[in-house]
Amino acid sequence: MKNEKGFTLIEMMIVMLVISVLLIITIPNITKHNSNINNKGCEAFVKMVQSQVQSYEIEHNAYPASIDDLVTEKYLNTTKCPDGKTTVSIGADGTVSKVSTP
Repeated sequence: MKNEKGFTLIEMMIVMLVISVLLIITIPNITKHNSNINNKGCEAFVKMVQSQVQSYEIEHNAYPASIDDLVTEKYLNTTKCPDGKTTVSIGADGTVSKVSTP
């Protein structure tokens, strides 16, 4: 008999089975943590907008009237959190808050 090196069909099927089981275990965990990741991204965005409000206030000696003022003055590119569903708004005292949109 020849001494051929390589995998048999059964060995390849076992490897594919192990990879499939690992994927079945990991994919639900990744999707479960997706909302947590979006929440942390939105919290970071709110902090960034708050710092941009402070920059605007330093330069103009007044708080912006709305979030649109920050976009117009090129302090921000967008008013939405990374999840795409939540927007931010600015209060009269310059505080930034999240506003969920349906």
